[in-house]
Amino acid sequence: MTTTSPTTELATVFARLQNMLLSQERAAVAVHQLAQVARDLIPSAAGAGVSLIDDQGTRTSNGATDRLVETADARQYELGGGPCLSAWAAGVPQRINDTDDDDRWPEWSAVAAASGIRSVLSVPLEFRDRRLGAMKVYATVAHAFTGHEEQQLGLLAAAAATLLGSAQSTDAPQRLSLELQAGLEDRQAIDRATGMLMEQRATDPDDAHAVLLTASRTQGRPMAEVAHQILERHPDPGN
Repeated sequence: MTTTSPTTELATVFARLQNMLLSQERAAVAVHQLAQVARDLIPSAAGAGVSLIDDQGTRTSNGATDRLVETADARQYELGGGPCLSAWAAGVPQRINDTDDDDRWPEWSAVAAASGIRSVLSVPLEFRDRRLGAMKVYATVAHAFTGHEEQQLGLLAAAAATLLGSAQSTDAPQRLSLELQAGLEDRQAIDRATGMLMEQRATDPDDAHAVLLTASRTQGRPMAEVAHQILERHPDPGN
């Protein structure tokens, strides 16, 4: 059985996004297709959604893969709080490992848990210093998402935000191509740096990824930038 590398998977997803940019003109259609892409990209996801939000926090457009996601999203807006709204408002990813014991949004988490949602990962959609909304995936088991899924969804969200934010620009396809190329290069750097840390520390992928994530948050820099710096300090003699 052939195993597809994460970088190849992302390249395939990004190719789909480029086609969407060239063929889809309405954001309402694009967000529905982006939700499908998010669910397909994250194997542990049972459902996914994309919400566009204006400066006042009002949802202007949304796409969901199924009714469970639609209901969970709608409940966030009714309550005025939840991981999706927080990802948009704070501009940083939000992760719930288990809705049964998460106390950040207790009312929403209780509703989500009762409907069968146990894990949540939501990332902001940002374009040119504007927060357009959020992309999220849900799972029916606890602890479904790790730093690896957060990185994958973040790369997809960056490409999606470029698509949505520049859809009306004449140079949108070229700009998206550059963004996607940069995203793939960043992903490759993170994969190589993770492998290097695994070898140096004799540890597993999750622990190595956690080291990168901690350094990123401590230094206030993107994880890809931290990975590139590690590779510059310890160049691969095979490259």
